[in-house]
This record gives sequence, structure tokens and C-alpha cells, in this order.
Amino acid sequence: MKLFIDTANIDEIREINTWGVLSGVTTNPSLIAKNGGIVKDVLNEICELVDGPVSAEVNAECSEGMIKEARELVKIHKNIIIKIPITEEGLKALKILSKEGIKTNLTLIFSESQALLAARAGATYVSPFMGRLDDIGEDGLKLVENIKKIFALHNIETEIIAASVRNVSHVRGAALVGSDITTITYKIFKEMIRHDLTVKGLEKFKEDFNRVYKKEIK
Repeated sequence: MKLFIDTANIDEIREINTWGVLSGVTTNPSLIAKNGGIVKDVLNEICELVDGPVSAEVNAECSEGMIKEARELVKIHKNIIIKIPITEEGLKALKILSKEGIKTNLTLIFSESQALLAARAGATYVSPFMGRLDDIGEDGLKLVENIKKIFALHNIETEIIAASVRNVSHVRGAALVGSDITTITYKIFKEMIRHDLTVKGLEKFKEDFNRVYKKEIK
């Protein structure tokens, strides 16, 4: 399973990218607005940092507007993927964009039927929102698992991006059910690398090393 970071914060992307684990980035208008800067400049800088798909979301509500925005966004960098909501207008836009060879990420997926429609219309990726389903008492992980089964059963090549990830358990679950990608926040990346036993083990190693070293230099 590949790991994307869900942010538009350049410093966060730069730091996690030094770990050698990043395969892509997902953004949205809210994330870009939160961190400031001109959209095109921010997206281009992200693409120059991470050699992988970078999802940039359209804002228009009509298919014509989405298509127009998408054509402009892909001019920014070869790694730009167009993020489109799963609506009727979104599917209309997706049909045209997929024929033009423009890669897409269909977002705000909350059901198997939405994922299937997106895949059949030509989506490169679908993004089921795990956390938001959990928030309303449904099982977000089960949705990811079901989409994976449907795509495998029908030889659908559209990749699944597990999104709206709330914690490390979500990442583990998505990996276990076979999600192709999980997009997570900077905070969760930090939580993934930490374990109390690792911290204690390092402290013990340091203590023992210092004890032995002190004996050797006497």
C-alpha cells in the first residue's frame, strides 16, 4: 500500500518526504487556503518536491466549469491529478476528461455504488472517506474492503485511496483490506513511527552503551 500525505503545508511535505515513504499528495481548496499562497504556485512547489501524483481539486459545480478548471490545472505540472466530487456533474466531467487522458481522483465517496460509477466512468482513483462514515456510526473500513472486492471481482483497474483517515488504526486497517493507497495527515505520520517500547529500548541501549563505554576509556 502506498502512502500519500493529505496537506498543502510545504514544510510538512518536505519533512515527511525525507523519510523516503511518500508516493503522492492530496490537497483541497481548504488545505491550500489554510496555508496561504497562490494556488498554482503552491501546487507547482508540491509537485517539484514529491515525484508522484498530486491531487488538485476543482471548485466549479457544473461539468463545463470542472472541465475548464481541470484543463488549466494539468498545465501546472505533469504530476497533477484532478480531484472531482462524485456528483452527476462530476461524472459528466469525468467522462470527458478521461477521454482526454487526464487522470482523476473521484472524491467524497461514501458508498460502493458511487465507487463503481466513478470507476466505470474512467476515474484513475476513487477516495472513500473512512472517518466521516465512522463519525455517523457507519463502518468506513468496511466500505474500503467492499470496494476492493468489487474492483477485484470485475477486473477494475481504478485505484483506491483510503481518505478521511483519523488515526493509525485506520492506516493499519486499510492496509489489511488491500487499499492501494492511504492518504494521511502529517500528525498521523508522526504517530505511525512512534511506539513506547521503541523509546524505552533506545533509552536502554543508550544507558548500556554509556556504561560499557565509560569502562573502556578508564
